[in-house]
Amino acid sequence: MRKRAEWMVPSDEQILELIREHGNLTPSAIAAFGGPVRQHASTRAGVLVEYGLLQQVHRGLYGITDKGLKFLDEKLDASELDPVE
Repeated sequence: MRKRAEWMVPSDEQILELIREHGNLTPSAIAAFGGPVRQHASTRAGVLVEYGLLQQVHRGLYGITDKGLKFLDEKLDASELDPVE
């Protein structure tokens, strides 16, 4: 079972899964693949970048990090993550 942090919302896992499956995505692409609506995906992607689970590859384009993959593979407890500066 994945160990989520208090700052996470259910759509965070969906966003991470979609980016793992499809590669780098924009919030619009996340929505098109069945994820949350663009605006919510954009907001949540920013939070996931802040905690190191995603990286901003280019303006508005997000990719998953090693930490993100470890979280999805149940090898990382997200509650132990601190915001990246």
